[in-house]
Amino acid sequence: MSADPGAGTGATPFRFGYGTNGLADLRLDDALGLLADLGYDGLGLTLDHMHLDPFAPDLAARTAHVARRLDTLGLGVTVETGARYVLDPRRKHGPSLLDPDPTDRARRVDLLVRAVRVATDLGAHAVHCFSGITPPGTDPDTAWDRLSVALEPVVEAAADAGVPLAVEPEPGHLLATLSDFHRLRRALGDPGPLGLTLDIGHCQCLEPEPPEDCVRAAGPWLRHVQIEDMRRGVHEHLPFGEGEIDVPAVLAALAGTGYRGLTVVELPRHSHAGPHYAETSLRFLHTAATAALASGAPSATPEGSLL
Repeated sequence: MSADPGAGTGATPFRFGYGTNGLADLRLDDALGLLADLGYDGLGLTLDHMHLDPFAPDLAARTAHVARRLDTLGLGVTVETGARYVLDPRRKHGPSLLDPDPTDRARRVDLLVRAVRVATDLGAHAVHCFSGITPPGTDPDTAWDRLSVALEPVVEAAADAGVPLAVEPEPGHLLATLSDFHRLRRALGDPGPLGLTLDIGHCQCLEPEPPEDCVRAAGPWLRHVQIEDMRRGVHEHLPFGEGEIDVPAVLAALAGTGYRGLTVVELPRHSHAGPHYAETSLRFLHTAATAALASGAPSATPEGSLL
């Protein structure tokens, strides 16, 4: 596979990445090499048992190795925390920040604080997280209170590290929509380190407005962006061209916000063919970016800011 000559040159405002949760069958070193060879600008690194295990006894040494590798390859990174079973081998995404048992909630908080430390050592652009599903028998107000309290030490750690915490609205979770993100932001007193992970497919799935309008509305809080195709009302991450999203319109809106962080392809259920989808996704995104710029989207600025 050869690098795309249009990638990583700074000629556009877009910096494309690929999520390692869609490359779970590759060793991390091999995944990094693949993405660099293809011409990606970076990656969304999900901390998981196969990729920089956050509970490995030699985590500091492994993190230092990955940091050197990223630097050598010229790849940016966002740290993601959506591993399915990294905390509990029997409960997907469990325990969460909403669990009734405070000890369980503390385990999730510990993971997020570890992620902030890893992000600091990697020079990451942001740390991603989500709320979790409201447990059965828990009323919404109680769930929101738990979420706010649980995130306070994570926001504090992010502030100390100078790394944004980017909360993702996730279908089916307590915090599922942009409106929910603003509820959390207000509950925490609008702290500076707290920002937003915007998944474009989730906008197509749930939000009342088109994804490009969601991007414009979210602009001031964008700290991380995930992208894939999706259909209205169906939470299924699809390869580009298999859903309903107008990707050039989304990229044009994204460029208009001034966001210059990574836009990361999110195809976790296509890991069995990860190298293929990494290659075809980047080709699609470069074509979409060309169309977005032709429509009048701003070009890159020399010192584009993530924040």
